[in-house]
Amino acid sequence: MSLKLTMDGAAFDLDIVNLRPELGVEIDGQESVVIDHGTRDGVRTVVIDGRQFEFRQARDGNRVFLRLGGRNWVIDLVDPRDAALEGGSAADEIRAPMPGAIISLHKEVGATVKHGETVLTIESMKLQTNLVSPRDGIIASLLKSVDETFEKDEVIATLETEASDA
Repeated sequence: MSLKLTMDGAAFDLDIVNLRPELGVEIDGQESVVIDHGTRDGVRTVVIDGRQFEFRQARDGNRVFLRLGGRNWVIDLVDPRDAALEGGSAADEIRAPMPGAIISLHKEVGATVKHGETVLTIESMKLQTNLVSPRDGIIASLLKSVDETFEKDEVIATLETEASDA
């Protein structure tokens, strides 16, 4: 599954090609190697195909704000599952958008959730991401526990329809 990025009105497809020995990504068909050197004093350093970049970042949901090269950039991440839901699909699965590990569970089996409510938090490539419910429902199963790893597109949780009080 690809993520869609929009930056300054331009759209890009992003796929994670591999995690080891180094992170490999493919953006619109062009592969790159990304080495993350972490954050120091609020500045994150990455090396992409041998070129070093330093930037500051902030997040608001699926929107990322970057300060890079003296310029501000706004990047919107579009999860294709959201687009599918807009098309009328009622997904019963919460899938991993990329390989990683579970770092916290916010809901338990049997809990009622609303569309967009956080079910669990994952970590992938030092990035924490909340996975949310694609619709209103009840958590039917949690297939992974905290600290367990998973692969890209693996089902991590399932939903069932809320019982009506008829």
